[in-house]
Amino acid sequence: MALPTSVKLFEMAPRDGLQNEPGNSVPTATKIALVERLANAGITHIEAASFVSPKWVPQMGDAAEVMAGIKRQPGVVYSALTPNLKGLENALTVGVEEVAVFGAASEAFSQKNINCSIAESLTRFEPVLDRARDVGVRVRGYVSCVLGCPYEGEIAPHKVAEVAKALYEMGCYEVSLGDTIGVGTPLSAKRMIEAVQQQVPIEFLAAHFHDTYGMALANLYAVMEEGVSVIDTATAGLGGCPYAKGASGNVATEDVLYLLEGLGIETGIDLQAVIDTGYWITSELGRKPSAKVALAKGPSR
Repeated sequence: MALPTSVKLFEMAPRDGLQNEPGNSVPTATKIALVERLANAGITHIEAASFVSPKWVPQMGDAAEVMAGIKRQPGVVYSALTPNLKGLENALTVGVEEVAVFGAASEAFSQKNINCSIAESLTRFEPVLDRARDVGVRVRGYVSCVLGCPYEGEIAPHKVAEVAKALYEMGCYEVSLGDTIGVGTPLSAKRMIEAVQQQVPIEFLAAHFHDTYGMALANLYAVMEEGVSVIDTATAGLGGCPYAKGASGNVATEDVLYLLEGLGIETGIDLQAVIDTGYWITSELGRKPSAKVALAKGPSR
């Protein structure tokens, strides 16, 4: 199949990128500024916060303040993770227009991450989807560990397809397939997508690949060849997974943009503005971007 002519990037840095920072060390104002800078760079889908218990993810304890504080731009979707009904209700009070729920393709990871089986997690999501439908809020679904699990090892593609199908049939408008620990290769990524698209049409699928083994860009190219045209990225390569030892950050927005530009694929995003944003947020966090393209090009002078 030919590569897509345009690709939608779904920016993860404000939520998936920052959630593992210690305690509540990132000021609310910094999170708001990050979201606004990303929108100014032309990114139209930004996961800005997570309405989870601050006991489990203290860095996301100011989700309501972040969502309320963003100066919203027309045409930009600011979404939030809401794993349960309480999270959804909290998100609705500050005008969140899109939310996300997350399951896993691995039983062991589901137990470690959200303390229940895959089947139980899907049952828990039903009231969230029902309530979201009632108030006209779209729901995105995530599937973790689609190419491997830190506890179970390889994950069979049909397992991923089953969870993705359940989320899609429940009403998720898009299902994001996450290589949470970044162990996938182009062939395993293709085989996984081939299995999933037998259950969920390809236009409703997104790729969320981590770069632990340096394979994320190759894997993204492989699934774009299969027709995937939505990619989850994080500026500066921020993020990881607290339940997956050794899992490095999401694939960097800067590196994906450089790849897409080189392929002539439209995104509508200003690469240099993203690079500058990556340098700014990592300086706030006391480190350097891990995006190869950012390190090669450098910030604007």
